[in-house]
Amino acid sequence: MITAIMTQEQAQIRNIAIIAHVDHGKTTLVDALLKQSNTFRNADAAGTTIMDSNELERERGITIFSKNASIHWKGVKINIVDTPGHADFGGEVERIMHLVDGCLLLVDAKEGPMPQTRFVLRKAIEAGHKIIVVINKIDKKDARPDWVLNKTFDLFVELGASDEQTDFPVIYASATRGVAGVEADLESMKDVTVLFDTMVEKIPASSGDPTAPLQVSVVNLQYDNYKGRIVVGRVVNGVIHAGQSITHINRAGVHKPAKVIALQIFDGLDRVDVNEVSAGEIVAVAGIEDIQIGETIADPVSSIALPVTKIEEPTVKMTFGANTSPFSGKEGQYSTSRNLKERLERELLNDVALRLEPSETDSRFVVSGRGELHLAILIEKMRREGYEFEVSRPQVIFHEEDGVKTEPFESVFIECPDSFAGIVIEKMGKRRGEMKDMRSEAGTTFLEFEIPTRGLIGYRSAFLTDTKGQGILNSLLLGYRPCVGEIEAGAHGSLVSMENGIVVGYALRNLQARGDLFVEPGTEVYIGMVVGQYSRTEDVDVNPCKEKRLSNMRSKGDGVADALEAIHTMTLEACLEYLGDDELLEVTPKNLRMRKTILDPIIRKRDYAKRMGL
Repeated sequence: MITAIMTQEQAQIRNIAIIAHVDHGKTTLVDALLKQSNTFRNADAAGTTIMDSNELERERGITIFSKNASIHWKGVKINIVDTPGHADFGGEVERIMHLVDGCLLLVDAKEGPMPQTRFVLRKAIEAGHKIIVVINKIDKKDARPDWVLNKTFDLFVELGASDEQTDFPVIYASATRGVAGVEADLESMKDVTVLFDTMVEKIPASSGDPTAPLQVSVVNLQYDNYKGRIVVGRVVNGVIHAGQSITHINRAGVHKPAKVIALQIFDGLDRVDVNEVSAGEIVAVAGIEDIQIGETIADPVSSIALPVTKIEEPTVKMTFGANTSPFSGKEGQYSTSRNLKERLERELLNDVALRLEPSETDSRFVVSGRGELHLAILIEKMRREGYEFEVSRPQVIFHEEDGVKTEPFESVFIECPDSFAGIVIEKMGKRRGEMKDMRSEAGTTFLEFEIPTRGLIGYRSAFLTDTKGQGILNSLLLGYRPCVGEIEAGAHGSLVSMENGIVVGYALRNLQARGDLFVEPGTEVYIGMVVGQYSRTEDVDVNPCKEKRLSNMRSKGDGVADALEAIHTMTLEACLEYLGDDELLEVTPKNLRMRKTILDPIIRKRDYAKRMGL
């Protein structure tokens, strides 16, 4: 049992969030801090991206969930929170600002401030935090730290930072090498000592009144197999004790009695048990059922609620439903609508930016999130847990403001070789994108557009194809604006199976002239399943199971040497972007199958004729 944190030790705590645009090196920098602080000496320090403990995070190389760690440096405890860089996970960033007193803002030494840099910095400035700017990756061949520093200062001013915030300390670093310094000279850097010292000196000490009634803000939720639900929050005022009776105040202001079963603080990458924790510390509390993010743990006598965390509204929605395909129940462990509803409700406890609403039917649910990636990560998590279900095409959420229909708009920043700028501008124009800026540097064109979110859905895959994988696209939500009308740029036609059976190479060789194929020989298909993209904008029914029959001239196996072009392998994100309004994605732990909402071709054609008024 660790000794209790005493009141006089408040000045020895720093609560710091690390914020940045995606892939600017947040998690790598945390690795360097953990390894050089000597907080622990075990196998946990081996390898890279220690904080990216989730399997999805390691695969994608991005941070999805905010995480806590602590470091001891010269008698000071530094609580570090690693945050996501994607705006789709902005709900994590917004609430973390209530947990900390300052931020490290990482900026790439070549790219400079990027769209998500603007997003996370705005949240830190609004919270009034002291910010240390770390210009990372100065070991890049074409690094330009002076230019980046000027752009970063301009961004601070543009976002309305105070005079104190714009007078920020600057540290230059190479997180992969584990070095930092006050000058952009890589040779003079030895370790990250200067960064530790700057954090201790510049970030204000943790504050709060330990003599006031208890108030703990709930910022995150975790789950333990033995302790159950664990809430992570900051002791704003008072002192909390293990075994203490407390009051849980929910979002509606309802007071419920509860008891602290276990009390923990962060030490290195682990949580350790303590007897009591004073104001200013980040704490983990077990034993409170039904508590949610944004609520308050308070003193049972003088119960005063903290302000509820306001999270930006979701902009994209999808319909989740129980799998209704002919293969239903074959590949998933959980396939009923009850299983699906329970899992989605459990996700709501951890993800405050997510919304869940009932649909027209009992077996379907409308899930709303901050973007395509936000919902795609949820789908991927669920399929890896053994869930089987189907989802509809992502759709934007429209609002009504003063009698005017509005929709979400995004600011899109594109970087591509000069030779591809023409096709990018053409495609963005078709999707109602309005160009705001264009410049060219050393063979690379930088473009900025404002475009409806509707127009951006389904474009990212086409963008990578058009730029031959050399383009970079980032987007940032601007807000809601009046609706711009119809957007037809994403229309496509599908090759739809008209038979149940096993795909045969002979049939695919005849079909490949009609478009791109999504299935390979040996794949099991059913009537109504999408097996490829047609080269025209209408759908066509095909038979991918057609075999070559025997004749009196040649054997059944003749012709197998005919060339079969490479199959277009569809990832989860590619499937979601491809889906049409009349298509669904069947998601199982083993497969992703696109299909028509109405499987029977005759009924589907009748429905189409009815909708078209034919």
